[in-house]
Amino acid sequence: MRIAARGLVVRFGERAALAGLDCDLVSGELVGLIGPNGAGKTTLLRVLAGLQRTDSGEARYDGRSAGELGRAALARRVAYLAQSGLSHWPLSVDHVVALGRLPHRRPFSPPSAADRAAVEAALAAAEVVELRDRPIGSLSGGERARALLARALAVEAEMLLADEPVAALDPLHQLRAMALLRAAARKGAGVVAVLHDLTLATRFCDRLIVLAEGRVVADGPPSALTDAVLAETYGVTALRGERDGEAFVVPWRAAGPNLRD
Repeated sequence: MRIAARGLVVRFGERAALAGLDCDLVSGELVGLIGPNGAGKTTLLRVLAGLQRTDSGEARYDGRSAGELGRAALARRVAYLAQSGLSHWPLSVDHVVALGRLPHRRPFSPPSAADRAAVEAALAAAEVVELRDRPIGSLSGGERARALLARALAVEAEMLLADEPVAALDPLHQLRAMALLRAAARKGAGVVAVLHDLTLATRFCDRLIVLAEGRVVADGPPSALTDAVLAETYGVTALRGERDGEAFVVPWRAAGPNLRD
């Protein structure tokens, strides 16, 4: 699947959350969508998921608009994991994960064998099998984040848009979640993840798209996150290194001679 976004403009009052943004996304790669707070990352994901109207510009899916594709088909092909991780359903975890199969089912129809298999695979992948019978409202923030990731995985979409999927997780589960997203990309899905942890982004992602003020300021492999880009967008300097053949970046200090401590 290829998503091509051209000229995206989204305004909230006088503020432009997206200011003429262009980007291309394809199946088979893990893309880290990074940038400072207020850069437009969440707004971009919501536009790509068909949840946010634009003031101008549009996203096309294999050459078709969201309207041409239809809401049902778009929901099957593009899965969206929201940032908040909130859930107000009085449901068990396995029932919440099964909601990811709704785009594949006819109204009021029972789950098929394929639906049940997808739910079981998603529970296992997100490491929440042991939580399956727990009410989702009883979970910790990290457990709930993993359960909602499982729901998104259960869609088995061609493109997964995940807004801060590791924000509530402990370090071990952050690593496992990033490895899971990378594995999904290796199996052919497209994955776009909003990330604030630059170390995880540079380690796991095939490509980084850096946003600032609603525009793309860098787009390329992790090496595109240069010192100049870091200083311009985040106002920081970084330490760089390599371990086991993987490069990493660690934000270190505020940029500028008078902001070192």
